[in-house]
Amino acid sequence: MAKKNRRAFAVAAVLTATAGFLPSAASADPRVDVQPYIVGGTQASVKDFPYAVFLTDAGGNQFCGGTLISSSAVLTAAHCAKAVKRTDLRVVAGRDDKRTSEGVSVQVGEVWVHEEFSDPSKGNDIAVLKLNRRVPYGSAKVPSADDRALYEAGTKATVVGWGRTSEGGERSDYLRKVVVPVVGDDSCKASFPGYDKSNMVCAGYDEGGKDACQGDSGGPLLVGDTVIGIVSYGEGCAVPNRPGVYTRVAAYTDDIKKQTGLRIFG
Repeated sequence: MAKKNRRAFAVAAVLTATAGFLPSAASADPRVDVQPYIVGGTQASVKDFPYAVFLTDAGGNQFCGGTLISSSAVLTAAHCAKAVKRTDLRVVAGRDDKRTSEGVSVQVGEVWVHEEFSDPSKGNDIAVLKLNRRVPYGSAKVPSADDRALYEAGTKATVVGWGRTSEGGERSDYLRKVVVPVVGDDSCKASFPGYDKSNMVCAGYDEGGKDACQGDSGGPLLVGDTVIGIVSYGEGCAVPNRPGVYTRVAAYTDDIKKQTGLRIFG
């Protein structure tokens, strides 16, 4: 039980330690972990993933990830969007190394959080951040509601982020990536009884060793340049038979269209 709690309050722990406040998105269910990181991966670059961004508070403390889906809209997790006041929220794009000033840091003009979100384990862990200005970086594609092939068990997907590289370890200064297979719905349900295949998807290896965990919440699960998932929650990090749970982006096509006016790519 304690291990599950670790990811549930990771956003709170980071922000309490660095910024002195507790996010309003702290999980109502203390069993659920919601702040994953890249474990077992390799260094990556925004040259290959130009749409990969990270979120900071007003003091520059990174706590989550996100995905550019247009030059002025970022897809992220609802629990990330609710962790910091909109006026304190920043989106950093075009930066590999968090210690540098490369790229841009942009304020957020509007935040949309799914109206039915209450806790990552209950689904609807999705938000759209509308930037107050456009940024000059490429965007990821959004799947259509009919893109079922992207979610077939065994499909190789890539997670990217700036989070920790081992459970309880140090956060990475650089963008990292790891390839993980999509896990079948029945298998994921066996690992997480609250799993809902209508709006969630799992990815990971039976033997563990590769995963997303603290610091990567809100970041993308990608097939090619299509963002099929949003890092949401899990139990521990890279634990055998405990895949990461992601928001199933294709389930929210209409919401994303409504919030951004985007043409959805099938």
